[in-house]
Amino acid sequence: MGRDTRTGGVLEAMVLPALRRGGYTYETQVNIGIRLGGGKHIVDVLAADQRNRRFLISMKWQQTSGTAEQKVPFEVICLAQAINQKPDTYERGYLVLGGLGWKLRDFYLSGDLHRFLAKADRVSIVSLENFVAIANKRRL
Repeated sequence: MGRDTRTGGVLEAMVLPALRRGGYTYETQVNIGIRLGGGKHIVDVLAADQRNRRFLISMKWQQTSGTAEQKVPFEVICLAQAINQKPDTYERGYLVLGGLGWKLRDFYLSGDLHRFLAKADRVSIVSLENFVAIANKRRL
């Protein structure tokens, strides 16, 4: 049996309804430019609030231990790069962690990764549950 790293179902079932309830508009699978190292940078969701502040949202799903864990720092760096290149376009970024297979979940969610990353202060790593809660409350 392969690893379950799909975010599509979770996105449809939990994240998008939370954004709608919070009054956000959104687009999914949006190309926001070139990712560090080349290639398209596709975010799972580009959301906007009533004041047209825009938020980049990427999701990583880890049902069993595997490679998604190692992709977290790089995704934070790429989100930070996109925001820093267009600070008037993007308010902040979110990397949403879902699933139960994370060995480093507590480390990532604690914010300790930011000690090792410069210029990533406008990117938050949050659990799926916390993201749904803040989106519902219009607090992105």
